[in-house]
Amino acid sequence: MNKLKTMSFLAIIFSVSLFSQQKENVANVFQIKDPNYKISPYTGMTKQHWKDAALYLLEGAFSYIHTLDDPMKFPKQEGKSYPQDESRVPTEKLEGLSRTLFIASPLLKENPNLVINNIKVADYYRHQFSKLIDPSSPSYIVPRAKNGGPSQNLVEYGAITISLMTNPEVLWKPLPQDQKDALAKSMLSYGDGPTVPSNWKFFNIFVLSFFKDQGYPVNEKLLEEYLQKSLNDYRGEGWYNDNPAYDYYSMWGYQLYGVLWSEYFGNKYYPEYAAKFRSNFKDMNSNYPLMFSRNGEMIMFGRSISYRIATIAALPFMGLENDAAINNGWLRRISSGVLKQFLEHPQFMKDNVPTLGFYGAFEPAVQVYSCRGSVYWMGKAFLGLLLPDDNPFWTAKENEGNWETEFKKDQVYNKFQKGSGILITDYPNIGASEVRAWCHEKVSSDWQKFRSTENYNRLSYNSAFPWQADGQNGEVAMNYVVKNKNDQWEAFRLYTFKKFENGIYYRDVVLETDENIKFNLADIPLTNGILRVDKNNSDKPISLRLGHYALPKLDKEIVTTKKNVEGHEITIIDNGKYQVAMVSVLGWDKTETVSAKGLHPESNESTVIDVMSDSKTNKSGIYATLMLWKKTGEKWKKNELVPVKKLEQKENTVVIEFNDGTKKLIDFDKQ
Repeated sequence: MNKLKTMSFLAIIFSVSLFSQQKENVANVFQIKDPNYKISPYTGMTKQHWKDAALYLLEGAFSYIHTLDDPMKFPKQEGKSYPQDESRVPTEKLEGLSRTLFIASPLLKENPNLVINNIKVADYYRHQFSKLIDPSSPSYIVPRAKNGGPSQNLVEYGAITISLMTNPEVLWKPLPQDQKDALAKSMLSYGDGPTVPSNWKFFNIFVLSFFKDQGYPVNEKLLEEYLQKSLNDYRGEGWYNDNPAYDYYSMWGYQLYGVLWSEYFGNKYYPEYAAKFRSNFKDMNSNYPLMFSRNGEMIMFGRSISYRIATIAALPFMGLENDAAINNGWLRRISSGVLKQFLEHPQFMKDNVPTLGFYGAFEPAVQVYSCRGSVYWMGKAFLGLLLPDDNPFWTAKENEGNWETEFKKDQVYNKFQKGSGILITDYPNIGASEVRAWCHEKVSSDWQKFRSTENYNRLSYNSAFPWQADGQNGEVAMNYVVKNKNDQWEAFRLYTFKKFENGIYYRDVVLETDENIKFNLADIPLTNGILRVDKNNSDKPISLRLGHYALPKLDKEIVTTKKNVEGHEITIIDNGKYQVAMVSVLGWDKTETVSAKGLHPESNESTVIDVMSDSKTNKSGIYATLMLWKKTGEKWKKNELVPVKKLEQKENTVVIEFNDGTKKLIDFDKQ
């Protein structure tokens, strides 16, 4: 009895502790004070609320600053993030300094006397600059050696010069001349040097540009070379290639940097380059806003996803364009929606600092090049505060753009970008957006282990369903896994885009460890989901699984329902927010639900539906699968669960007839 009482007491203490922790998390969540629903009917957020959000993040960072000497160094998150040893600590401090400055600088431009935690913020950053050039300081950054290569120091110096360029009055002009000269020497040692053939070129560009503007001699030939190479990365419709990927770096890297460089430097010194960057910038208006949900939520997609709100960093600067085709009210609705998506989430902050993850900490989404302070790359979202109060981005009334003017219920909308091969799909019935993009990276050569992973190798990415990591036992969501020759489940990742035609997105894929295991893939977005029609061209029997989008466990248990409609076995799972259904149309042996722990970014527990097959012969075959969804509480009609009336295979073509009378011809041979 005493033992039972002790256990009960401990259980009560644990529950109280957990409740207190949850209460503390909720108490620390950003709150919008005095929302303005007249100008912002959907989010209530105005420019003032953006300032409040910036101050909220900056106050968290400054909770670690008690004297001017204290570095922006934060508690390390357990896992693969750096530093793993003391040698990386100076760079860790530099990241915290340069990236929190993205948030501080726009606030300081308006209020140079800003004080946080009894620290004068402008004094703090200027003092910290002196530490970077002081060999006796633990924060000292050793200048790049004459034969040294590109490094993280280049990135952070480039970031600092963005703030110096946009706010020289507070951050640069008050510095003593000897400090200015020493900073120029240290920063130019990195800027006037090699770079990585990606968006990194801009870090050299900003360093060289800023110091040229300040009258220092710089390598102008190299500056022009990097400008031209950056423009050469452009693939049209707003998308730059980040060598080799397309992801948010195409936007928070190339597009944001291009417009900032043009506005604060290029228009004056290199107007021809600036004009090209501005033209490319305007192009993204036609498609990038479609990558966000109706509620202004971003898709979990690509590396460095812990930067989260940086995805919207370029959108405010559309307010610089004098173009009636730009819907600034929609762009602010999207941007404020993304701020709310994360800042109002109780797991977003821990120890007063944003976690490395998506909502809370999520190790599968962390890259080895990130430290805890890396998350403040999201601070670039607040560079929009540099725009004056009367800029159209701030004055336009919020609206839902295409969601209210063009998109109709029970329809699906595809936006294809030919140059990049990217397909953006919008689903009005649930207000979700979806993207399909590049992935073709081998694990064997992916030394940083991120381009070959779930960050890129999902068949598609959806704003309503953040990606789930693969499990050791074949757990998979929105991808195929195949049992390889080592008896391990291996995900597809070596995709080759073929074409987008007649509403069908074609790709080929081969298994990395066995090039004779290969498929033709065809995605057909539908009003309530996706029809997959995939052709197995492997020369041997294989065991494979295909997973739907996974659902996280939220406030209640996930409910599984099975139905049989017109001879098709249908499995539906419902987590109280969304319900997803999987229908085996052709080729599969069985359907199952798989529960997992620790694989989903929204919850420790999650469930996914998958279909399985063990092909018994070498003969190629068609696998047809319906992957459907609805909001919880909405009823399924029979023709929604089984919209396909007839499906016929003729050699390398498949003819599909839908219940509404429409037909699709899938031709795997035609290029």
